[in-house]
Formats: sequence, structure tokens, C-alpha cells
Amino acid sequence: MSSLKTGVVMRTDAKFVHVEVDGVVVQAAPRGVLFGMDDVRREQKNPVAVGDHVEVDLATTPAGVEKVLPRKNTLSRIASSHDPREQVLAANVDQVVIVGSLAKPKFSSNRTDRILATCVWQHLPAVVVLNKIDLVDDDEFEAIRDTYEQIPVPVIATCAMDGRGLDELRETLRGKTSVVYGASGAGKSSLLNALQPGLNLKIGKISKFWDAGKHTTTFSQLHRLAFGAAVIDTPGIRVFRPYGVPVANVRDLFPEFERHSKRCHFPDCSHDHEPECAVFDAVESGDIPASRYASFVEMLDEARQTKPPVDEVEGEPLEE
Repeated sequence: MSSLKTGVVMRTDAKFVHVEVDGVVVQAAPRGVLFGMDDVRREQKNPVAVGDHVEVDLATTPAGVEKVLPRKNTLSRIASSHDPREQVLAANVDQVVIVGSLAKPKFSSNRTDRILATCVWQHLPAVVVLNKIDLVDDDEFEAIRDTYEQIPVPVIATCAMDGRGLDELRETLRGKTSVVYGASGAGKSSLLNALQPGLNLKIGKISKFWDAGKHTTTFSQLHRLAFGAAVIDTPGIRVFRPYGVPVANVRDLFPEFERHSKRCHFPDCSHDHEPECAVFDAVESGDIPASRYASFVEMLDEARQTKPPVDEVEGEPLEE
């Protein structure tokens, strides 16, 4: 009888991965062959990611991950300023849920826009969760909400403290495997703990000096929730750069541009410097939010550089 079993990767550490096999989580070591299987895998920093379906040999000590089965999709980024390879944060997911704090720490349109752009590039449905709605006035909340609803992207307003939005978030997660992504301190863990009492995810404190969350999640981990959802909780990363996007395609990562780009003077307009650019005119008129255009220009400049700019992980490095 074969000792190979198929399982799902629940967590990855520096040297081992935790794989759920027949309802039991076992610790296994990725085999060396996985690090050099083909050109694609050699360009990846981590050959095994949370959410991967893998074949595990249980007859060895420790158990060994022998093969990663074909992925239906990935959420990934450029690994770091010193490592231009692809870092796969999660695989085989149904959607990405981007949690943004409206205050303490302040909302980052740049971080949200980068993750949304990655979702467009990697064909992943996305949902924006605007958390801590109790800490801002209605006008500020509505301006941010309108920015993303006009893309369009679904937006859910939440407050883990008083329960607002939790029912809608629960229904959004139900029956799906979701990556929950956001900065440290945005409230990912608080929301998940509120959705499932007893989950007991560690909650970080906010740094008064930096107005930012202290890093509590140092690795991605898949949790199965009692109401029929699977969520992958991820570490917060201050700078998120999509992997493998050609310069000419950066404009395609902002879907709302297309409504205006047909009126640009040049059919291949980059929306950066050309005259008679309808996208730039839409920014000036307020039809496209200035924050979205600023994120686009920054990402376009980065794509034109031969080396990516310095990036940081909040708290401890994510296997940097």
C-alpha cells in the first residue's frame, strides 16, 4: 500500500509545513526536488504555500512533501528588495478579503490599491472591509467607501467592538476559502475572533509613536471556521508589489480607467505623460479619485525600475 497521502497545507514555517491529512494535521518537510522542478518553481521563493494541495509521504520521519499538485490560482508578490522572486502567500483561494482600518492606524489607500491591483492581475475576486467605523465620522467613511464602490469592488463596513457588519462579513466568507489580508493593527484577528468565539487569535496593540499595529501574525495560516468557511490569515506587509506585471499592463490593473481611456488621444496612452489623456482629465474633474491615480503612478514608476524599491515587513521579516 502506498504511503503517499493527499493533504492541504495549513501553515508554513522556515523548515516545515503543517499539512491536514484525513482531518489530522501533520508536520512535514518539503523535499529538495520541489525547489528546482522547473523554471517557474525556481523563480518562486517558496515552493509550498498555505492552501496548496500536496502529496505527503507519511512513512518517513519527518513526513515529506513529495509533490505540489497544480494550483488553480495564487496570491503572490515580489519577495523583497533583495529578492526579486515570486513569494506565494496563498494558493487555491476563492477570494481576497482586504481589511483596512479607518483609524488607529489610518487607512492606507496605497496598500489597499496595490493588493486590489494584484487581485486584478491574478484574476482573484476581492472584497474591501473598512473596519473600525466607530472611530471616524460619516463623511470620511463615505468618501473612502465611494472610492472603491465606483471601481467597482464590494465594500463591507465593520466594527468588531459592537458587531456592525459581522453578519454581512460572515455571509461573504461562508462556503469559500478566503485570504484575509491587511496591515497589522487593521483588526483582522479581532474580526475573526468575533466571527468565531474561541478562535483566540492573538491581537496586537497599536504603537502610539508610529500609529501602526505591532506585528502579531508572523506566518500565514489556514483556519476552518464553524459556519462553513476557510480563512487564510496573513502577516501584514508595509509594501506590497505585484509580481510579474509588465509596464504596459499596469494601467489595466485599475479597471475604472477603462471608462475614460477610450477617449484618450493615443490608443496606447500610458495615462502618465501623454497630452489629451482622458484618464488624467477624469482625475482633475474628480471622476477618478486622486488617491487611486497616485497609487497607479507609483506602481508604474516601480515597474519601470530595474530594481524594486526597499520594502519592509511589519515587525519580524516574513522569511526575508
